Amino acid sequence: MFNNVGLLDRFIRFAIAPALTCQFAGILLYLGLAVYQGTTLGIGLAVFALLPALTALFGSCMLYRVLGINTRPSSQRS
Repeated sequence: MFNNVGLLDRFIRFAIAPALTCQFAGILLYLGLAVYQGTTLGIGLAVFALLPALTALFGSCMLYRVLGINTRPSSQRS
């Protein structure tokens, strides 16, 4: 696997993931859309909110790879 996410970027993604998850849940509850829990829309929003945590955990971001972005310092590359 090609790691292209640096340490600072991973830290920021771990910090953002819970806030993003809570934000989506709060928006759904505010709009009365709690019925979407377990539906395709609800699952899609949950996965979207978890993407920053997953990319931080694995250290690889597919969008970064497509765009040619690499935030990992050259000293950490193998």
